[in-house]
Amino acid sequence: MIGSRQTEGILDEAQLRHVSEAGRLLVAQRDPERLLEELLDHARELTGAGSAEVLAPDAPADESSLDVPIVIGGAPWRVLRLADGCDGELGEADREISSMLADWAGIALSNAWLYRDTDERRIELERSIRELEATSEIARVIGGETRLDRVLELIAGRSRSLVEASGVLILLSEGDELTVAATAGNVPRELTGVRMPARRSAAGRVLASGEPERLDGLESSPDLLLARHGVHPRSAVIVPLMVRGVRLGVIEAFDRVGGPQFRVDDEQLLLAAAASAAGAVATAQSVERERLRRSLAAAEQERSRWARELHDDTLQALGGLRVLLSSARRRQDVPSLHAALDGAVEQLRQEIANLRALITELRPAALDQLGLAPALEALFERIRDAHGLRITSGVALGEGGGRRLAPEIETVVYRVVQESLTNAVRHAQAERVRVEVRDRRDDVRVSIHDDGHGFDVREPSRGFGLSGMRERIALAGGRLEISSSGSGTEIEAVVPASRAAPAAGDPKLAAVARPA
Repeated sequence: MIGSRQTEGILDEAQLRHVSEAGRLLVAQRDPERLLEELLDHARELTGAGSAEVLAPDAPADESSLDVPIVIGGAPWRVLRLADGCDGELGEADREISSMLADWAGIALSNAWLYRDTDERRIELERSIRELEATSEIARVIGGETRLDRVLELIAGRSRSLVEASGVLILLSEGDELTVAATAGNVPRELTGVRMPARRSAAGRVLASGEPERLDGLESSPDLLLARHGVHPRSAVIVPLMVRGVRLGVIEAFDRVGGPQFRVDDEQLLLAAAASAAGAVATAQSVERERLRRSLAAAEQERSRWARELHDDTLQALGGLRVLLSSARRRQDVPSLHAALDGAVEQLRQEIANLRALITELRPAALDQLGLAPALEALFERIRDAHGLRITSGVALGEGGGRRLAPEIETVVYRVVQESLTNAVRHAQAERVRVEVRDRRDDVRVSIHDDGHGFDVREPSRGFGLSGMRERIALAGGRLEISSSGSGTEIEAVVPASRAAPAAGDPKLAAVARPA
């Protein structure tokens, strides 16, 4: 007890100072539970009470105790009850001290609750901001990207960074199975492409329920898929990849770097990121399906073309050769037989040359062995000889024209020139064609202009192989422009000179078709 007991109910200066100091300490406390503990400590110390407790406002009064209300917002909230101590009964001074402490406590509790509410709102706001930032970050990183493998790679990397995970897996749903479509961090590369049953797995549960899960203690029940590849996670957080109710797969992060267990905040961040990422995955899957459809259509168009070539030229020539030999077999005189055989040999020589040309068109050996410039010159020579087309060309690939590009880029440029010349001969009935191929270090520019009839480039079905040309350019990360009129057709293509092609979804790489 501080000071002597005052029976008149008047506190001396020291007691007032101690009560004021106790009140200041109570108001400074932000934790309501800790505040009540300190209130009871101060009450016992300043009054010498044997015990102190905080009770409900309607608690039955005790004659041996001293009760004072704790008022908050003008209404009794609780009762501060003090019991007599070893120094005797509590007096009016003790009542005044406890009343002052109760008043301080009422103010302090109001402040503490307000602070807690404000702090909770701040934490919630910060969480919302982090989730928004996570969503925006994912959207920014994958914005404009439409290649599914690249989209998944970016999502895996950003997800790992968001929750500070040791590793991340993205599993996509394929029927009753889940396929590891992308990984990041401490995950063996051979896991990519591995398939596993969706049922009886945590990832399968999350996919089926659409609800995230946090898992701890995995070392005692290891995931067999990861364990087979030397990965033994201790904890994981798994969230669904969903868009418009469609469950595409899950993102699975394991072993938080700052501590093995993931927090609620980590789950919310990953869930927000997944919500943003799911739309990009769905879009990329759609684009990939459309790209595959176009590729198959272009391939079928090419097959149809070669089938017509073989039917109209080679097959008919072989049929004529059969008739010639059958007729020669029935002849009796040797000179006629020799003449027929000479004709058959010449026809066979011609068809061998035709087949060799066809094989060269399918894949010229010069393109692989010598490079783009020699392969193009050989192409020009064959078309001049076969069709009489007047071709003027300018092919410049580095100093001396011998620079080799990435194989897929050389193939794209060669096919664009080849298809354009074929169209000029067979469809446009052109007499002259100008071809220019210029190496500009970072990219290669191809310009082809003929003086043929021209066509409506807005009708893809009559594009004479243009769909395949556009597909090649798009996959290489390039740009294609076609204009055509009665005075001829002009084709301009630009493709990157290296293997590192820009994103296929970049607007500046789109194929453009415009009538002149």
